[in-house]
Amino acid sequence: MSEEKILSEEKKMATGEKKPQSGHGERITPGRFYVPDTDIHEDGERLVLTMDLPGVDKNDLEINLEKSILSVEGRVNLTDYDGLDPVYTEYNVGHFARTFRLSREVDQEGITARMEDGVLTLYLKKREESMPRRIAVS
Repeated sequence: MSEEKILSEEKKMATGEKKPQSGHGERITPGRFYVPDTDIHEDGERLVLTMDLPGVDKNDLEINLEKSILSVEGRVNLTDYDGLDPVYTEYNVGHFARTFRLSREVDQEGITARMEDGVLTLYLKKREESMPRRIAVS
């Protein structure tokens, strides 16, 4: 799985083509895995990650945090697409997986998630000491 550092020194916004994920490690779920399109923005005291996971039900979503690595895996019920002969598609049918290496600025106990209409939103609270503050002058 690819890893991305959240809150790195360089902040870039770019869009890219969806690509199959390279096979690292063991997979027990049959099918192809794709890296989901993800937007990241700051919202005051937290970071907000918005991931497109078309066809993934929240019951088929697994989010784990281990040793500062946040991993997201969504499984699509491939039988729902059997016999489907689309006229036009903009995404491939398959499972999704992505990992992020969290910086020390993220409060790992303050992570929450919401899934709605194929869009996963992760809220990563910033640690108190990493937030901007005003220094009083005496």
